[in-house]
Amino acid sequence: MNLFGFFRKKIFASRTHFSPTFSQQAAYIRQASAALSAMVGTTDEAEWRRLEREVKVCEVQGDAMLTELYEELYDNIVSFVDREHLQTIAMYIDEFLDNINASAKSILLYSPRRIDQQLAELAQYIKAEADALTDVISMLDDIKHNFSALTLQCDRISELEHAADDSYEEYIGYIFQNEKDPIELMKYKNIAEYLELTTDSAKKVSDHVRKILLSCTE
Repeated sequence: MNLFGFFRKKIFASRTHFSPTFSQQAAYIRQASAALSAMVGTTDEAEWRRLEREVKVCEVQGDAMLTELYEELYDNIVSFVDREHLQTIAMYIDEFLDNINASAKSILLYSPRRIDQQLAELAQYIKAEADALTDVISMLDDIKHNFSALTLQCDRISELEHAADDSYEEYIGYIFQNEKDPIELMKYKNIAEYLELTTDSAKKVSDHVRKILLSCTE
């Protein structure tokens, strides 16, 4: 039996007991993305500080969950392939959460004079990706049964990431044409870059799930 065949047999054979850890990670990205979305819905600096702290708490707790998962992986997983895939997914989820935190920090740091609608749209794409990733994570414990649904959610995340790319590019063109204050221009550009990078990191999770799905068809 080849390596992918062995992995397919292992992952189809039973449910993984790491599902609760992944589910908790998913809860943190949903909470953090919702707080980020709320941040771009206001220009109240006190509210920015409160929401940024909420995102930071999620990021810190997410780091703790990642450490816990690594300990479980090395203590309990026998198959190297199982461990590699689970570790990579957890790492990319944590990267997504880290980037949500960085985006929230950028708003507080730069304190922009206004929040343009395009920035709010980017934050909404991040929130939608977090919701889709939550669905993906909830289905990882039974890949065979959820194969089609997982594929659809991965497609959804790709669509959101591509839409975010388009929105980001349009916004960069917009501010360079319309913003006359060079300091404010830099603020808007940098915040947009953080948000766009966050949408990219969500796609890394779904791309790796796609690799698992492909390996299961061989």
